[in-house]
Amino acid sequence: MPEPIRTQVVVLGAGPGGYSAAFRAADLGLSVTLVEREQRLGGVCLNVGCIPSKALLHVAKVIDEAAHTPGVGFGKPKVDLDGVRDQKDKVVKRLTDGLGGLARQRKVKVVYGSARFGGANSLQVDTADGALEVQFEHAIVATGSTPARIPGLPDDPRVMDSTGALALEDIPGKLLVIGGGYIGLEMATVYRALGSTVSVVEFMDGLLPGADADLVKPLAKRLSGQFADIRLKTKVTGVAAQKQGLKVTFEGPDGTADQVYDRVLVAVGRRPNGKDLGLEALGVQVDERGFIAVDAQRRTAVPSIFAIGDVAGEPMLAHKAVHEGKVAAEVIAGHKAAFQPLAIPAVVFTDPEIAWAGLTEAQAKKDGVAYEKAVFPWAANGRSLTLGRDEGLTKILFEPASRRVLGVGITGPGAGDLIAEGVLAIEMGADAEDLALTIHPHPTLSETLGMTAEVFDGSVTDIIAPKR
Repeated sequence: MPEPIRTQVVVLGAGPGGYSAAFRAADLGLSVTLVEREQRLGGVCLNVGCIPSKALLHVAKVIDEAAHTPGVGFGKPKVDLDGVRDQKDKVVKRLTDGLGGLARQRKVKVVYGSARFGGANSLQVDTADGALEVQFEHAIVATGSTPARIPGLPDDPRVMDSTGALALEDIPGKLLVIGGGYIGLEMATVYRALGSTVSVVEFMDGLLPGADADLVKPLAKRLSGQFADIRLKTKVTGVAAQKQGLKVTFEGPDGTADQVYDRVLVAVGRRPNGKDLGLEALGVQVDERGFIAVDAQRRTAVPSIFAIGDVAGEPMLAHKAVHEGKVAAEVIAGHKAAFQPLAIPAVVFTDPEIAWAGLTEAQAKKDGVAYEKAVFPWAANGRSLTLGRDEGLTKILFEPASRRVLGVGITGPGAGDLIAEGVLAIEMGADAEDLALTIHPHPTLSETLGMTAEVFDGSVTDIIAPKR
């Protein structure tokens, strides 16, 4: 075995949380080693998640907008699958190459291999050149998550997870998506636009479980006209690989049914990669799902070991991991820091997009939290009408006594960008008047946030305000 690497900080996993932690620690003057099991930086998000999926969703958006622009006609789109795939890969490569450059500039040492803890201050890494030991003062575990599996499915290349779907090997004639969450619906949107006949099956009684029903309703209505079938309150009880396709058996409110598909995409969530790292033997608490217990500083029960991102708890979102990574690095460097956000935005990049932050109505009702709400329909917004999209809405929840913003939900084109103002309002403790008196540019979709506050304030003029 070669001489061990000695470093002040070792980071396991080079996804958004991991590389942010490594780079922040290096900027604070610490020696840093970044360990990544794949052969390039960026993790799931950059390589087989957030970034490639959004590149494909952009293609889907262009196709749909071309087909539905009033007064303008285009021929049937000719999809060059190799060209679409190459563009997606170019975006990914540009970003991963950029991370490599940033690591070199910061003198962060990168080691490629699978790691396991040998002690509270040592790590064993299996690299292509053999075993390597990394001795550290502090470790940050940022090992992310993997797609959850459904037991009993056949070992057949026509059964895909999200990684396989993003590889875009072909465009199946008939595609079944198992799971009506954000991953399933985003990929269903891509494949439908590229030419597949898409069906979705969801075990719960609605799409996007966890999101407020009124936010999901416009999307569900639109998708019902685009997808061949949406089966709710239904489970898949069997998948049989046949020469002509995959025979899927469903069990739902109307009984049992069979259907044959060319491909099946399994999108039933993700599982944290907290197991098999040797952490439990050191006294680190890892639950049965694979989540690692941490405090507000992202420190585990072992003082020298921190955990961030998907392995450190819900929600499993890249932007949450980034902020956690910076907190962990700053704590290790001796700074006073803690991860205590008032709101973590969630975005579903379907068409229309759905975004929310802070308190949801479903959570408020479940927890018995008092709230009042205001809603502004995008049918009364000039910019949304110029886009030919009037189905959107903006909703804000307020604390009754203080009138402070508790939560924001948006459905419509660009909702993922618009939600940032809502997050800032919650973090800054803004109230209805703060938003209502903020002059928003006209005509824009951002006006709907100010107008929603005006609905609550009673000063709205663009619609007849409901009596409160």
